[in-house]
Amino acid sequence: MTITKHCKVLFMLFKMKLSKNMAFRFSFFGVCFVDGSLFLIQLLMFSSIYSQVGNIGGWDKQEMLFFIGTFSLINALNMAIYFFGIITIPNKIKSGELDLYITKPINTLFHLTFESIDLGSVPLIFASIGILGYAVSGMSIQITAVNIIGYSFLVILMLLLYYDLMVILRTLPFFVIQANSLERLEGELATLCFKIPGTLFKGAFKVLFYLILPYGIMATVPTQFFIGTLTPLGFLYSICVVGGFTLFTLLLWKSGLKFYKSASS
Repeated sequence: MTITKHCKVLFMLFKMKLSKNMAFRFSFFGVCFVDGSLFLIQLLMFSSIYSQVGNIGGWDKQEMLFFIGTFSLINALNMAIYFFGIITIPNKIKSGELDLYITKPINTLFHLTFESIDLGSVPLIFASIGILGYAVSGMSIQITAVNIIGYSFLVILMLLLYYDLMVILRTLPFFVIQANSLERLEGELATLCFKIPGTLFKGAFKVLFYLILPYGIMATVPTQFFIGTLTPLGFLYSICVVGGFTLFTLLLWKSGLKFYKSASS
């Protein structure tokens, strides 16, 4: 399929999701309420933990707040765009429901990715931007177009990395019966790395969270770029990591489809 056709399919999926949300308004506003509550809890937790701390890993309170806002933005974009589509992959593989997607004339992974766009998470995106704005207002750095463009680019890059890791873990059921433990591990590792900056990891933990399971760079690298502490090598490393994981994700997915035993076979 061409890019134009993919865009048309994406628009159609978005309209279908919007119609469904309007038909079940209570569920839509319920999601907004839950996401908003979690957002406020995160802010309260941040306030209680860091109110008595001057700096963490060389980052002052405003920089840490910017880090929290970056995590919240990446997580909100993840929830709004692809999270609820990707998490259904293991069940569709085990139940044979994946057959319905394979037989359709569009890319299977593309369809699964965007079929469950969550509009209820959109308010959290704007709330995250509000945190970022508040954090920036207390910083003494000069805001330039380079800061904003580079930061935005890295956020999109980390959003893609988050997507890659989610798909990789949910492609494993093609090859094994159960992967629930790995999904729980994913949640714990992501939560850990989105609460403390990756600059605090040393030794084996640095290798784990910067290379093997690079959750540690997701909110850290964009923040480092914005505050001017990211080196050119660090910028290049981030691009290489995301490129490598994206390539591996696509290859693993294709291998999984070949290994897949159709429910009708």
